[in-house]
Amino acid sequence: QVQLVESGGGLVQPGGSLTLSCTVAGNFFSIYSMAWYRQAPGKQQELVAIISRDGRTNYRDSLKGRFTISRDNAKNTLYLQMSSLKPEDTGVYYCNQDRVTRVYWGQGTQVTVSS
Repeated sequence: QVQLVESGGGLVQPGGSLTLSCTVAGNFFSIYSMAWYRQAPGKQQELVAIISRDGRTNYRDSLKGRFTISRDNAKNTLYLQMSSLKPEDTGVYYCNQDRVTRVYWGQGTQVTVSS
């Protein structure tokens, strides 16, 4: 059984930084692409960043330069480093593992950017 658990969210002031983690319980972490999504209040869920099994990354255009996705295959953990945070970055952040035949999601972690 695959379980994804996010952590690291919280309240941060505009301009601040946070690093989110997603620990995956289950086999074969290293062979699947992983992604971060977010959902702001009243808005649709959107893709933040994706990292392939060999470390290639892609980002939502508006987040390039502020967010960095990475993975540690030895620890079965996905990361999202966020800097220069803005109030519009507020939302619930979810990690995702796409196993082609099934997609797994974590429960989400709340990020609030406010003064």
